[in-house]
This record gives sequence, structure tokens and C-alpha cells, in this order.
Amino acid sequence: MKYLLVYCETGQVNMTVDEKDFSLNSGQIITITSGQIHRFKDPSFAKGFILEFTLDYFGKDDNDIELIFHNGLFCHFAMNEVITVDNNVIEQELRLIQAELNEQPYQYLISVHSRIKLILVSINRAKVDRGDEIWKPNALFLKFLEAVRDNFEHNYPVSRFAQILGTTEMKLNELSKIHAGKTAQNVIYGLITSEAKRLLTYEDLTVKEVAYKLGFNDPFYFSNFFKKQTGISPSQYPL
Repeated sequence: MKYLLVYCETGQVNMTVDEKDFSLNSGQIITITSGQIHRFKDPSFAKGFILEFTLDYFGKDDNDIELIFHNGLFCHFAMNEVITVDNNVIEQELRLIQAELNEQPYQYLISVHSRIKLILVSINRAKVDRGDEIWKPNALFLKFLEAVRDNFEHNYPVSRFAQILGTTEMKLNELSKIHAGKTAQNVIYGLITSEAKRLLTYEDLTVKEVAYKLGFNDPFYFSNFFKKQTGISPSQYPL
């Protein structure tokens, strides 16, 4: 699963994330979580950086996983936001990451990992400095989200994910209520819907093929599910 960070150095970046419009000016950043639909508009008028990394690369332990999602950075549930950051720190670290990746010196991946950590800490500090309430996620809940994303084709129930993660349905429901304000099953429905939108937008697939990719044996049932979640049929998406 990939996580994306967009930083505007000069000019203005106009983009859409999950059908919402955002504009970034100099010194501003936006984070985009795995599976979110995003596209740039008129990017030629801006200069900046796009940093992309995977959970497999960055998530060495629970502390790393929690840092990715600390203060909602990459765990949005359609709550993306533009954040003004310390541009000196961010630009310096992004340039150093770029140099490490281009030159690939000894242990460069360890260096890049550390620099991504510094960037995420700097963003969190910017959010706290502007008065945001500190929100620390639970690593088990984040592993639940990734387990769902890794198993779309199986269409597992909550009980199966509890088994995979070595926990209980009750615990997953408790964490889902705390972190997402809904049941674990509704968290699963939301992630399936987001993935369906992504497949319909970016992949050259029929509605039937999308249904099968998401573990629906009956395309008609998938169409009803998608319409219930979004208000339109999959054949009408994207608008």
C-alpha cells in the first residue's frame, strides 16, 4: 500500500482528492492515504515534491505505523487537509531524500527512512502549533485497515479479520468507533467503496470485473452495494 505526500515549493498546486478540490500554496503540504483517488490540475504552474512510500518499507514496528497515522496524517476517511509547514525543514529533508535516492550511497534506505520520520514529525508539530488536538492512533486499528486493503478479493467479514489479527470482533468494533466513528463492518464497506471508485476511475475494467476483484460473486449485488454507498450506480461512475 502506498502513501503520498505532496509539497508545494512555489506557485500553486490544484488537485482533487476523493472528489474534493484542494489548492496548495508555497510552504503547504497535503497527505493522501492508500487507495484515495487523486489527480492534479494544471501542475505546470507549480514546483515542489511528491514523496511516495509504502507501509512495508516504512512500518518497521508499531511506533512507525502509528507515526504514519498520527494526528490523522494518512488516515483521513475523506478528511484530507492542507497543512502549512516549516518550509525550511521540509524542503531540506525532501532534497536530501532526493539526493539519497539518486546517488544510492551505503545504507541509503535507512537514511531515507529516518528523513521521512523527520518530515512526519515536522508536520505533526505544525498541526499542534496551530492548535490541533493531538490524536494518537492505535496500531491494531491501522493494521486492520491494511488487512482489509490487502484482502479485497476475499470480501472477508469482521470475524475473519479479527482472526487474522489475533483479536476479537468486539475489539475491532471498539477501535473503529473510536477512530472512525462507525462499526468495523462499516469501515470495511467504506474501504471497499473507495477501492471500487479507484478501479472504476483508473483501470480499464467492466463493472463485472470490478465486482469480481472486490470479492463479489454477483455483479448485480455489487451494483446494489455501490449504489447504496454512493447514491449512483457503478456504470455511472465516474461522473
